[in-house]
Amino acid sequence: MSEAKLTQIHWSRAIFLVVYQLLLLSGLPVYFYYFTPKLSVVASTIVLLYATGLSITMGYHRLYSHRTYRAHSSIEWILLFFGTMALEGSALRWSYDHRMHHARVDTEDDPYSIKKGFWHAHFFWLFEKRPAIDPKVVPDLMKNPLVMFQDKYYDGLAISFNLIAFIVLGVILGDFLGSFVLITWTRIFLLHHFTWFINSLAHWWGEKPFNKELSAVDNYFIALLTFGEGYHNYHHTFANDYRNGICWFHFDPSKWLIWSLHKVGLASGLKQVDPYTIKRKMVIEDRNELMEQIKEYWHAKKEELEKEVHEISEQLIKKINDFGQLKERYAQLKKEQVEPIIIQEFRSQIRDLSRSLKADWAEWSKLCDQIMNEISQAQLTQLKAT
Repeated sequence: MSEAKLTQIHWSRAIFLVVYQLLLLSGLPVYFYYFTPKLSVVASTIVLLYATGLSITMGYHRLYSHRTYRAHSSIEWILLFFGTMALEGSALRWSYDHRMHHARVDTEDDPYSIKKGFWHAHFFWLFEKRPAIDPKVVPDLMKNPLVMFQDKYYDGLAISFNLIAFIVLGVILGDFLGSFVLITWTRIFLLHHFTWFINSLAHWWGEKPFNKELSAVDNYFIALLTFGEGYHNYHHTFANDYRNGICWFHFDPSKWLIWSLHKVGLASGLKQVDPYTIKRKMVIEDRNELMEQIKEYWHAKKEELEKEVHEISEQLIKKINDFGQLKERYAQLKKEQVEPIIIQEFRSQIRDLSRSLKADWAEWSKLCDQIMNEISQAQLTQLKAT
């Protein structure tokens, strides 16, 4: 390694990250050989893992980095307390790096670009010295006294909070060794890698239903490891949405907690992309991909097929737009308390358009599957020929 590169390494951080992981991984087998951890210790490790993990996703990420909702000051205190225990830096530094990631994703200036390699995005980017925080990137956070207090005293707070948790839980559970090995260091190790998976795996392995050009992907399995952050293609496409998983069955505990806090008055201003914008984006992305594939692999009836894809997609987009406008008008009329017969007429129009939209969506999905299957067969034939 050149002398210039050596000067760009943040040595204290790099040494800490390497040494604690090596010591933990070498010590855990010895610990498990001689000791059987109490169930209470294991449960406490899991609970604190989720408390610190959700504080990163709910606090550092969705509250501070993207401002997708507003939290009561008491919730901010809690999120910053457990976020500090995560040992991932201050909310100010974390949010600055993350905003730079979104602004320059997949470029040379992306702090943890997957284009520089899986392990760079996962881990090695942390070894590099980061530029000073530009106040123009985080002006809102610079005005937040809680965030600035945590940033100013971060090192001392991080050590103190983790030490307090270690001692208190060690006393309560009667197991200081378990508190040290599992609740403190194993929990930090798991949380670090679960968070780092968002930068690496979530840009590596999955599907791209919302934006084909981005490296970010959607993957349900990754969501299980990252406290709901695995729907990353959606997040990079609609970063101002407080949700990552938009369907009810998507595992996204951060979304559920934010929604619950909103219901009891502890969170407000929840930002959410309307479903029509999402559907429209999906149709456009599918259409663009189909057109590219048809140009590359299709020979017979190419123009006819391109025309069919264009017409069906345009028809579907128009109905999505019409449906959204109809729903907005219906909601407005209900507020104005117009005559029941007019409301009933709008309900009937919404019901009819909904049925038509579902039929068109099914036709579109069938066409997409058909074309992609035939292209897959064409690709397979080409491979066999070579």
